[in-house]
Amino acid sequence: MSHKILVVDDDILVLEALEELLTASGYVVRVAARGQEALEMLDKECFDLLLLDVVMPKMTGLDLCRDIRKRDDEMSKVKIIMLTAKTEEKDVEIQEKYGCDLYLTKPIDPGRLKELIRETLEDSGA
Repeated sequence: MSHKILVVDDDILVLEALEELLTASGYVVRVAARGQEALEMLDKECFDLLLLDVVMPKMTGLDLCRDIRKRDDEMSKVKIIMLTAKTEEKDVEIQEKYGCDLYLTKPIDPGRLKELIRETLEDSGA
């Protein structure tokens, strides 16, 4: 069975690129362009991993991560990798407070992303 990944980013080109990369790697990929859309998807289906962009309008990736961690269902423990252009130490600390498992800075190295995803899924037993 293929692992199911939800990618959330407000940049359509990033969504398309990640969907293509991850689908070609054998994952089942769903995409959302807004945080609220992602929450609605989580109400209907389960995922093995979430890739969240930090900077998005209305609901940031940090807000989305916080809301997911507050859920009272199995998705509250899903592995979350944040995708961010923010690299300052204070930004990393803030992301850790919100409950993400890992973060990867943009621009994204496709090989590194696939490696992190594989390791994260192996660690979670998914």
